[in-house]
Amino acid sequence: MKTEDLDDLGPVKARHRVPRALEACHTAVVDGYAVEGHVPAETIRRLLRERPAVSGIAVPGMPPGSPGMESPGQAPQRYQVLTFDRNGRTGVFESR
Repeated sequence: MKTEDLDDLGPVKARHRVPRALEACHTAVVDGYAVEGHVPAETIRRLLRERPAVSGIAVPGMPPGSPGMESPGQAPQRYQVLTFDRNGRTGVFESR
């Protein structure tokens, strides 16, 4: 595994065609898939098991209760993990 901290994630997002509406503060590339935002680890494992024909998955924004956004006294918010492909099409991978 290779970890790289970049000051500008724009080129990574562009290369993997992350739709602007799905962009978030974190971007990772995991086994060829773009993973955008606060995506749960178990969802990434599911992505790698199922290998759907998409460019990546994303959790837009920073929903309370998503990984890294847990806060004592704040109830988790329901959110969706979305898929996107190279043509800009999106879909729902799962609801959490």
